[in-house]
Amino acid sequence: MSHPRDLGDDHWAVRPFRNRVAGTRASARRRAFAQLAAGTPVLPVLIVIVIALVDLVGGAGMIWLPLLAAGPALAATTNGPRGVLWVGFLAVVLGATLGFRDGIPGRELAAVLSALAAVTLASGLAGVLRGRRERVLAAVRSVAETAQHALLKPVPSTVGPFQVAVRYSAAAAEARIGGDLYALIPTPHGVRLIVGDVRGKGLPAVGTAALVLGVFREAAHDEPDLLAVVDRIERSLARNLGHDDFVTAVVAGYPQAAGHLEVVNCGHTPPLLVRAGGSVTPVEPAHPSPPLGLRALAGHAPSLHALPFADGDQLLLYTDGVTEARDHGRAFYPLAEGLERHVSHEPARTLDALHDELLAHVGGRLHDDAALLLIRKPAASEAGAPAEVTAPGAAPEARCYL
Repeated sequence: MSHPRDLGDDHWAVRPFRNRVAGTRASARRRAFAQLAAGTPVLPVLIVIVIALVDLVGGAGMIWLPLLAAGPALAATTNGPRGVLWVGFLAVVLGATLGFRDGIPGRELAAVLSALAAVTLASGLAGVLRGRRERVLAAVRSVAETAQHALLKPVPSTVGPFQVAVRYSAAAAEARIGGDLYALIPTPHGVRLIVGDVRGKGLPAVGTAALVLGVFREAAHDEPDLLAVVDRIERSLARNLGHDDFVTAVVAGYPQAAGHLEVVNCGHTPPLLVRAGGSVTPVEPAHPSPPLGLRALAGHAPSLHALPFADGDQLLLYTDGVTEARDHGRAFYPLAEGLERHVSHEPARTLDALHDELLAHVGGRLHDDAALLLIRKPAASEAGAPAEVTAPGAAPEARCYL
């Protein structure tokens, strides 16, 4: 009986090794082919070949040869300088071949080939500049995304006793950041949240949003009274904003063991309350308050609205970029109706459906920043419902939610 080691190269221990080597080589070939295909200027090459075929069939000579310059010119919009030069070289070779075949005078053929070479070089330079601009834009987007994550920190799916979901879309898609703001944080005084909209756009609006969020996060932890949190934000904006600048916002809090929400609306669009039965009603302020930063002009302070909030209830806070989104017929997006259609026991699922419907309503591109924040208080009997716990040794007022 032969020993397994005497079975030659087909031994079971050799075959897997050979298979791995063959698989590695095949994978490397596939990657190389994919990279080559991704960098190959397919459409420009096809255009050059079609023009050459038309010239071969029609024998038109000088009529079609100048059109070969369309190949490298188009390659500059989709490929780098190597792709452009490759297409230009192909165009020059085909142009010279067809020119000799059609009997074009040398001086005229030289002029055509020189024009092809010039277009190729110019297109190559354009490809280099386009590549640089794309790299700069990618760097700007990366910085903007980092700034957005620092400014609008991701909100977990559960905060305190609430299920939470957030959707944010900046109108400036290239920057991916805008003047809308939101935050939701657990504090020793309960869960507190803010959704707001800064007047204006661009970097000044982003700076104001950062100011509001920074003051809110500090005051929400320090101040036991929600109106005192709003006062801190107001004083900070009064010192730092111009006369025509302001921020509309809804600031809300859920005091521990209170069983209701406290809502302060400072000139913002009213939140939508969804009862456990599915009915949707706007939460209008009993006494309208001015936007943050304009209290000195209005002459009166904001008021606090106590909103009963039972198990199964939900509250949607949003910015006017949602309700003022228009379709091609200039009709506004009906947010309350959309919420009533798509509301579910999963806030993330509800906002996904609303956001998709909103984009479909406007044709795929928003013209203003839009933020949606939805909280839901699940019943204690629901599976996975957040449970209220007290940290060991903590006083009752210092309880936290997990």
